[in-house]
Amino acid sequence: MKIPISVLVVIYKSNGEVLLIERADRSNFWQSVTGSLDFANEDLAFAASREVFEETGIDIKLLSLGSLQDLHHEVEYQIYPEWRFRYAPEVEKNTEHWFSLKVPDDTKVTLSPREHIAFQWLPYEAAAKKCFSRTNGEAILKLFSAKY
Repeated sequence: MKIPISVLVVIYKSNGEVLLIERADRSNFWQSVTGSLDFANEDLAFAASREVFEETGIDIKLLSLGSLQDLHHEVEYQIYPEWRFRYAPEVEKNTEHWFSLKVPDDTKVTLSPREHIAFQWLPYEAAAKKCFSRTNGEAILKLFSAKY
Protein backbone atom coordinates (compact mmCIF):
# COMPACT_ATOMS: atom_id res chain seq x y z
CA MET A 1 0.00 0.00 0.00
CA LYS A 2 1.16 3.52 -0.78
CA ILE A 3 1.96 5.93 2.03
CA PRO A 4 -0.23 9.07 1.79
CA ILE A 5 2.76 11.39 2.05
CA SER A 6 4.42 12.57 -1.14
CA VAL A 7 6.88 15.02 -2.64
CA LEU A 8 6.47 17.30 -5.62
CA VAL A 9 9.64 18.64 -7.25
CA VAL A 10 9.49 21.59 -9.64
CA ILE A 11 12.56 21.27 -11.88
CA TYR A 12 13.62 24.49 -13.60
CA LYS A 13 16.42 26.18 -15.53
CA SER A 14 18.00 29.61 -15.01
CA ASN A 15 15.89 31.03 -17.87
CA GLY A 16 12.64 30.22 -16.00
CA GLU A 17 11.70 27.16 -18.03
CA VAL A 18 10.07 24.37 -16.05
CA LEU A 19 10.18 20.66 -16.85
CA LEU A 20 6.82 18.91 -17.23
CA ILE A 21 6.43 15.19 -17.83
CA GLU A 22 3.40 13.37 -19.25
CA ARG A 23 2.15 10.33 -17.37
CA ALA A 24 2.13 7.02 -19.23
CA ASP A 25 -1.10 5.84 -17.59
CA ARG A 26 -3.16 8.95 -18.34
CA SER A 27 -3.10 10.83 -21.65
CA ASN A 28 -2.44 14.57 -21.51
CA PHE A 29 -1.73 14.45 -17.74
CA TRP A 30 1.26 16.78 -17.40
CA GLN A 31 3.01 17.26 -14.10
CA SER A 32 6.24 17.92 -12.26
CA VAL A 33 8.09 15.04 -10.63
CA THR A 34 5.97 13.53 -7.86
CA GLY A 35 6.07 10.44 -5.72
CA SER A 36 5.14 8.89 -2.42
CA LEU A 37 7.52 8.05 0.36
CA ASP A 38 8.81 4.47 0.21
CA PHE A 39 8.60 4.07 3.99
CA ALA A 40 6.97 6.09 6.78
CA ASN A 41 10.08 7.83 8.11
CA GLU A 42 11.88 8.34 4.78
CA ASP A 43 13.58 11.74 4.68
CA LEU A 44 11.60 14.08 2.41
CA ALA A 45 14.68 15.44 0.61
CA PHE A 46 15.93 11.89 0.04
CA ALA A 47 12.51 10.94 -1.39
CA ALA A 48 12.60 14.01 -3.65
CA SER A 49 16.08 13.09 -4.91
CA ARG A 50 15.05 9.47 -5.45
CA GLU A 51 11.91 10.42 -7.39
CA VAL A 52 13.81 12.91 -9.57
CA PHE A 53 16.32 10.22 -10.51
CA GLU A 54 13.66 7.52 -11.07
CA GLU A 55 11.46 9.73 -13.27
CA THR A 56 13.99 11.89 -15.15
CA GLY A 57 17.43 10.29 -14.78
CA ILE A 58 18.75 13.49 -13.19
CA ASP A 59 21.17 12.63 -10.38
CA ILE A 60 21.02 15.39 -7.78
CA LYS A 61 24.32 14.24 -6.27
CA LEU A 62 26.03 15.46 -9.48
CA LEU A 63 24.55 18.98 -9.23
CA SER A 64 25.75 21.98 -7.27
CA LEU A 65 25.19 21.86 -3.54
CA GLY A 66 21.88 23.54 -2.75
CA SER A 67 20.29 22.81 -6.13
CA LEU A 68 17.47 20.98 -4.38
CA GLN A 69 15.48 23.31 -2.13
CA ASP A 70 12.76 22.43 0.35
CA LEU A 71 10.06 25.06 -0.20
CA HIS A 72 8.72 24.39 3.32
CA HIS A 73 5.19 24.17 2.01
CA GLU A 74 2.76 21.29 2.13
CA VAL A 75 -0.77 20.79 0.91
CA GLU A 76 -3.33 18.14 1.71
CA TYR A 77 -5.65 17.01 -1.06
CA GLN A 78 -8.28 14.38 -1.78
CA ILE A 79 -6.86 11.37 -3.58
CA TYR A 80 -8.67 10.80 -6.87
CA PRO A 81 -11.17 7.95 -6.40
CA GLU A 82 -9.65 5.96 -9.29
CA TRP A 83 -6.28 5.91 -7.46
CA ARG A 84 -7.49 5.12 -3.93
CA PHE A 85 -6.99 1.39 -4.50
CA ARG A 86 -3.26 2.05 -4.09
CA TYR A 87 -3.78 3.08 -0.46
CA ALA A 88 -5.24 1.50 2.67
CA PRO A 89 -9.07 1.49 2.53
CA GLU A 90 -9.50 4.28 5.08
CA VAL A 91 -7.07 6.66 3.33
CA GLU A 92 -8.72 9.47 1.34
CA LYS A 93 -6.17 12.29 1.56
CA ASN A 94 -2.51 12.78 0.73
CA THR A 95 -0.05 15.32 2.12
CA GLU A 96 2.29 16.68 -0.55
CA HIS A 97 5.58 18.46 0.29
CA TRP A 98 6.98 20.92 -2.25
CA PHE A 99 10.59 21.11 -3.45
CA SER A 100 12.39 22.91 -6.28
CA LEU A 101 15.41 21.79 -8.24
CA LYS A 102 17.50 24.19 -10.32
CA VAL A 103 19.37 22.35 -13.08
CA PRO A 104 21.95 23.43 -15.67
CA ASP A 105 20.44 24.59 -18.95
CA ASP A 106 21.92 21.59 -20.82
CA THR A 107 20.47 18.96 -18.45
CA LYS A 108 19.58 15.72 -20.19
CA VAL A 109 16.24 14.12 -19.29
CA THR A 110 15.81 10.34 -19.51
CA LEU A 111 12.23 9.30 -18.74
CA SER A 112 11.16 6.10 -17.08
CA PRO A 113 8.87 4.75 -19.86
CA ARG A 114 6.84 2.79 -17.33
CA GLU A 115 5.80 6.09 -15.71
CA HIS A 116 6.12 8.87 -18.33
CA ILE A 117 6.01 9.07 -22.11
CA ALA A 118 7.02 12.66 -22.93
CA PHE A 119 8.60 15.75 -21.47
CA GLN A 120 8.83 19.41 -22.33
CA TRP A 121 10.45 22.57 -21.00
CA LEU A 122 8.01 25.48 -20.80
CA PRO A 123 8.09 29.04 -19.50
CA TYR A 124 6.88 28.84 -15.92
CA GLU A 125 3.51 30.55 -16.56
CA ALA A 126 2.70 28.12 -19.38
CA ALA A 127 3.88 25.17 -17.31
CA ALA A 128 1.64 26.18 -14.41
CA LYS A 129 -1.38 26.34 -16.75
CA LYS A 130 -0.60 23.00 -18.40
CA CYS A 131 -0.40 21.01 -15.15
CA PHE A 132 -3.31 18.67 -14.58
CA SER A 133 -3.06 19.16 -10.83
CA ARG A 134 -4.11 22.53 -9.41
CA THR A 135 -1.58 22.23 -6.59
CA ASN A 136 1.23 21.52 -9.06
CA GLY A 137 0.43 24.75 -10.90
CA GLU A 138 0.34 26.60 -7.60
CA ALA A 139 3.75 25.20 -6.63
CA ILE A 140 5.27 26.51 -9.87
CA LEU A 141 3.73 29.96 -9.45
CA LYS A 142 4.78 30.13 -5.79
CA LEU A 143 8.36 29.22 -6.68
CA PHE A 144 8.64 31.92 -9.33
CA SER A 145 6.78 34.61 -7.37
CA ALA A 146 9.49 34.24 -4.73
CA LYS A 147 12.26 34.44 -7.34
CA TYR A 148 11.15 37.44 -9.44
